[in-house]
Amino acid sequence: MAKKVTAVRKRLRNRNWIAYLCEALVASGAMPTWEAATYLTENLFGEKPNPRLLTPINPHEVTAQLLHRLYQPIVEAASREVPLPSTSMVHIFTDISLTGNSAVLIVLFSGHNKSQHLVLVEATKPWDLVFPDAETFNAWAEERYRRLVHSLRSAPVQVEENLLTAI
Repeated sequence: MAKKVTAVRKRLRNRNWIAYLCEALVASGAMPTWEAATYLTENLFGEKPNPRLLTPINPHEVTAQLLHRLYQPIVEAASREVPLPSTSMVHIFTDISLTGNSAVLIVLFSGHNKSQHLVLVEATKPWDLVFPDAETFNAWAEERYRRLVHSLRSAPVQVEENLLTAI
């Protein structure tokens, strides 16, 4: 009996990142629930390459939207996990390439006139971000979440001692 309990405790708990992303799209006002679910299903599952990113009239914009919609909720969850000063913010930058790897840069801004810290750099082909099932996507998202939490915890950010003088 003890072996089973130990085995259960050692398993990593993965969030349901698809539901988390769907909720983020709805809460931000980007789209209604049914449209968010359809958008994520159509863009995350199927055959590689993702034809929706390669055929639109404005592929740069559609690709940038997809990357932001995938990474923003993960960044938001990671930044809630790590105590950051109220003056700081985490921002996502993308450099879209339609022929090679696109870059996703996640930067921590410590505050006004303070240093910036690059917390994640990822090169990815957005049209290949297609997963065979929800479990595979959840593992992909959980890995990025863990890397972001680790990077945010490692970033040299100092909390202001006197909030009145920090303004």
